[in-house]
Amino acid sequence: MNTPYEHGFMLSLLVLAIGGLLWLFTPFIPALFLALLIAIATFKQYNKFQQKFSDSNAALLTTLLVTVVLILPLGYILLISGLEISALIQTINTDFDTKQSNQILHQTVSGLPLSDSLKVTLNAALSSNMEGFLISIKDFSVVILKSIVSLSSYFIFFLIVTVFSLYYFYIDGKNTVKRLKDLSPLENHLNDILFNQFSNLSITLVGSVFIIALLQGVVFSIGVMIVGLPVLYFGIAMALASFIPVLGGLIIWLPLSLYLYAQGQTTDAMIIVLFGAVLIGTVIDHFVRPMIIQKFSKKSNQSSALDHTLITVLSTLAGIMQFGILGLFIGPIIAAMAISIFDVYAIKYADSLDRS
Repeated sequence: MNTPYEHGFMLSLLVLAIGGLLWLFTPFIPALFLALLIAIATFKQYNKFQQKFSDSNAALLTTLLVTVVLILPLGYILLISGLEISALIQTINTDFDTKQSNQILHQTVSGLPLSDSLKVTLNAALSSNMEGFLISIKDFSVVILKSIVSLSSYFIFFLIVTVFSLYYFYIDGKNTVKRLKDLSPLENHLNDILFNQFSNLSITLVGSVFIIALLQGVVFSIGVMIVGLPVLYFGIAMALASFIPVLGGLIIWLPLSLYLYAQGQTTDAMIIVLFGAVLIGTVIDHFVRPMIIQKFSKKSNQSSALDHTLITVLSTLAGIMQFGILGLFIGPIIAAMAISIFDVYAIKYADSLDRS
């Protein structure tokens, strides 16, 4: 027999239990989240090994394969980018000079192919609040860069937790999903919508986003190498920036090309524009990216944050600021799952919603 307030008491215990687990596992959330994404994206390979070996051996083989092919290269990129960005942060904090930055900016404006009157107007507009504007950009840049480099500071620990978690996600994955469905008060088809959406997003992000990042990083590195600038630094910067649709590559190649043009290096600037605007911004972003995403994505009638450029850009930036470099994945998935929950709500209460 149900006693008074039993339902509310159980819900309170459930909320406390979930909150307690999240608080307890906070240091491990980035590693657990990455391991979960990789496990979902590579679960078909685990199933293939499972047909020939025992569950534990299949999980071990899949974990070793994924570690060698994906996690170790990713870890190397995180470590190198962390060291590069740490040096950049130190340079920004020690060598930042508003007067010198102001002078470079005015020199860049003077070198642009604009009329003299427009240059004067632009310089006057920039000079009025230039110091505060430059300091704000510097502070914001340092915040973003520190968020990105935070993961590299405990890189070895992060790597161990990711590989260890990946192994057990393979072994316990099906049972965990079944357990969650049994505990969920939602109908089975609504649970399937949420789980399928998360699975599709994981496969899309881990598969297509990594390929696009690698492709854009390599292409831009070739252009930078021709110009004679640091290949590794700008290649990694473009690869990381490519996670942000539309604006990602733009924030790398546009300032660089403008600066080179203002310095009289017109040919070098045009090469950067060719590789940045044409090859990356047009060919890869508008043609190759949709083809790769379509290949990795399963057909689904559910809306996704990845279909909305504004939500994707904002959720990616917010994810970086909250979770570091893994926010590139966590931010868009949180936004996408929120939209999926709205869809589930609309389906569940379709009869009571006013659609007039």
